[in-house]
Amino acid sequence: MQHRNKTKEFHRVKKQRIALFRTMLGSLIMHEKITTTEAKAKELKRRIDKVISKAKKTQDASKKVSVVRDLRKDLPVMAVKKITGDFLNKFKDQKSGYAEVIKLAPRKSDSAKMAVIKFV
Repeated sequence: MQHRNKTKEFHRVKKQRIALFRTMLGSLIMHEKITTTEAKAKELKRRIDKVISKAKKTQDASKKVSVVRDLRKDLPVMAVKKITGDFLNKFKDQKSGYAEVIKLAPRKSDSAKMAVIKFV
């Protein structure tokens, strides 16, 4: 049954799924635009919105240490450094919807639906 399951499994065990999205989140933050399958892009958009909302709390000096510790669970070290720096100035006035998914033509080899995810 699929009751109350919000995420897709992508035919991976939990640790592999965590590693997959950790690297994809890091790549998206470092490159600001990546091409992937449509299903992964939609799931990544949901996760990146939560990460950026959490990272915006680092602007308050009293919460910075605990928020950075939480971010290191979800992101590689270089991505944490970038997102806690000047990167958040783009989203200062925004409350949500930090990334957008743009659909592309299917991949030639296996006809998988492709998409680009990038920051707004």
